[in-house]
Amino acid sequence: MSSSDTHTAPGWEMREKPPLLFRRFDFDGYPATRAFLDTLEGLSKETGYYPDLGFASKPVNVTIQARDGNALTAADYAFAARVTALIATP
Repeated sequence: MSSSDTHTAPGWEMREKPPLLFRRFDFDGYPATRAFLDTLEGLSKETGYYPDLGFASKPVNVTIQARDGNALTAADYAFAARVTALIATP
């Protein structure tokens, strides 16, 4: 991300090589984890973004690769914000 880029993803870790956003979400148990994953599936189908996932009964690791492979864009950050919003959705 260039110094002139003002995009942010609160709660997400930005990595430059390769360019990606990473966040770990922790849930109370598998039912909550599964509900999050099911909702994320719907968001992915809607947006065409399919993040890399790693999960167990309580944690879910979400990695959003730069869509163009070269640099994170506003669309990548917007998707990250929408993923974060899923945890606030009943």
